[in-house]
Amino acid sequence: MSKHVILVTGASSGFGLMTAQALARAGHTVYASMRETQGRNAPQVAAVAAWSAEHQADLRTVELDVQSDASALAGVAEVIAQAGRLDVIVHNAGHMVFGPAEAFTPEQYIQQYDVNVLGAQRVNRAALPHLRGQGTGLLVWVGSSSTRGGTPPFLAPYFAAKAAMDALAVSYAAELALWGVETTIMVPGAFTKGTNHFAHAGSPADKDRSAEYETGPYAGIADRALKGLAALEPADADPAEVAQEIVRVVDTPFGKRPFRVHVDPSQDGAEIVNGVADRVRREMYRNIGLPELLSPKA
Repeated sequence: MSKHVILVTGASSGFGLMTAQALARAGHTVYASMRETQGRNAPQVAAVAAWSAEHQADLRTVELDVQSDASALAGVAEVIAQAGRLDVIVHNAGHMVFGPAEAFTPEQYIQQYDVNVLGAQRVNRAALPHLRGQGTGLLVWVGSSSTRGGTPPFLAPYFAAKAAMDALAVSYAAELALWGVETTIMVPGAFTKGTNHFAHAGSPADKDRSAEYETGPYAGIADRALKGLAALEPADADPAEVAQEIVRVVDTPFGKRPFRVHVDPSQDGAEIVNGVADRVRREMYRNIGLPELLSPKA
């Protein structure tokens, strides 16, 4: 196995931290990037350093805010200055919101795209000249099964941003292949437990509009949507499986890496041609009490 220098964005917690630790345990030099390393994330920086020493793994932290061009440039430059190169980028940074699509302001949609789509673009613009110059590299995009599978209500801004990120990844794959830079799109399921993704979800800015849904015909649907989503997930679902799959992809020889990998115990969207996505969507709608959406056109 070749030892790679890897940058994981949004690695202060959740999938990002799990992935950074798993890759470091596998023998790679890994940079867990996060914002405010000398501010609110200073305790996490210390925790990463302690973990690295305890496990004798090469896991480091680097300041990188994906919402800032200057920070992305500086973070990537620091990695290359310290390690001498950069081989793999794991685009993991993201943020979720939950609520009626109508109640989110356009500015909130812009913010979702900024974190989930433009954040990856900023890191790419900072890092790709180096990867293209060395003639080899790998981009791992952490997407979402929502882009192709059953989609519960009240997650529209996040799902729309993830779909845009997926489309960007597909286009990049074709434009980077001849430079020797490979692409893998990792597609996790909901994993409602084991990360803080749902716990830290944002809410609509237009509270009055949101209240109209909460007291109208959709009263109680938001809670049932979350419970319905969780009900599709087996009790033993482990989000660490996503990190292990990323390790497997990174350790796969050049030219043999998969383009898209689904890591979802419910198999949401994994085999659309076999009707799996339709089945999951129908089951989800049934769980949350929306029988009118169970028609074949749903």
